[in-house]
Amino acid sequence: MAVEDRPRIGLKTGLQAGGFIGLFLGFSLAVVSSLTDPDALKRLVQLMCITPLACALLLGPFLALRRAPVVSNVDPIDELRRRLEPYNEGQGKWRVLSHVRSDGRTVRIDLHNSTQPLTIVAATLELAEEHPIRYIVGRGETRSRDPQLRGTVLGYIEEHVALNRRRRTSSSVEVLPPSVIEHMEATHRMHRRLFYLLPIILFFAWLDMR
Repeated sequence: MAVEDRPRIGLKTGLQAGGFIGLFLGFSLAVVSSLTDPDALKRLVQLMCITPLACALLLGPFLALRRAPVVSNVDPIDELRRRLEPYNEGQGKWRVLSHVRSDGRTVRIDLHNSTQPLTIVAATLELAEEHPIRYIVGRGETRSRDPQLRGTVLGYIEEHVALNRRRRTSSSVEVLPPSVIEHMEATHRMHRRLFYLLPIILFFAWLDMR
């Protein structure tokens, strides 16, 4: 889905986000106030109470224009199991019912006990365009059940999936949809701007409160 087709997050969510930013800013200003003039309790309370409301009213309409991330409400577990049905290897080995799980959002595919893990990965990567998929590959240690599994699967995913869509943990490799990555990057950009802006605001507030 194109960015222009995504719905806005809406005024209600924008006001909530602005209020949250104001709460953090108000707390920071209250700390500056208490350090410069500990007896100004009235000003401290005003900063804690008025700042979140002011930020919600000022920033809320702008934050409301942000595009919401595309989140599918359809659990992909049935589609995945249908695709992977031909790769069942029988009881005690790799089976769809025992090795494929879902929490309603992220699908977990345990590749242990399979004689064709790369085939399973290739058959499911297409669905990772819309749903997060986590491949359980173990730690890759010598004492693991399949010490080469992690390196084999990771190498294949690195060849077919962009770096920013890959997430590695100690025992798994997760592939995220592009829409989730775009939303995360937009959120990080906003956080960086706030991080740069906050010290400037606090500095001028400190000058004013001296």
